[in-house]
Amino acid sequence: MPEQDAMKQAIPGVAPPELGEVTIMTVWPSIAAFSAGCFIGKLCGIKAGFGKFFTVGKLNALLCIPIAMTLFALSLAPWDVRRYKLTNRRIIVLKRPRGVEAESAPLDGFDSIEVRVRDGQEWYPAGDLIFRKGPLEVLTLPGVPRPETFRQTCLKAHLAYVTVRRAQGPHQRL
Repeated sequence: MPEQDAMKQAIPGVAPPELGEVTIMTVWPSIAAFSAGCFIGKLCGIKAGFGKFFTVGKLNALLCIPIAMTLFALSLAPWDVRRYKLTNRRIIVLKRPRGVEAESAPLDGFDSIEVRVRDGQEWYPAGDLIFRKGPLEVLTLPGVPRPETFRQTCLKAHLAYVTVRRAQGPHQRL
C-alpha cells in the first residue's frame, strides 16, 4: 500500500471505495507456529524449581536460545517467510518477501473466529486463529502473537464490512 493512501484514512482501515483494498493490520507469526517452537514453549513453561526466580523453565529458556534463534531465522527465509494481512475486504496469508498470496478469506466468508492455544504456545503468548463459516473451517492462521487482539480486530472489520454490504444492497460490491 502506498504511503499516500495511508495518509487519506481518517480512521485506520476505513477508506473510500476509490482506494480499493486497504490494509488494516499486518501480523507476523511467531515461532509458536512451528511444532519445534511449541516444544520450546513447553520446555520453557516448566514451573518446577526453587521459588519463582529459579525454575527449570527459565533454565531451559536460556539453553534454548540458539534453537529459538535458528527457528526465527528460518521463519524469515525467503522461501518460507509468512505474514497475515487484514484488509478492509479480506484476510490474506502472504508468503515470500514480495508478498505472494498463498490463501485468503473474504470478510463475509466467515461468521466466527476461534482461538486455539496448542501446548507450548501459551508461553509466548500465541495461538492459532481458526476462521469458521458454520461448522466449516475456512482459514487457519497458526502462531499468531497475542491472538485475542488480532481476533477482535478481525471481528470488528468483519462487522463493518457486513453492515456496509447490507446497507448498500445485494447488487453492489465493495
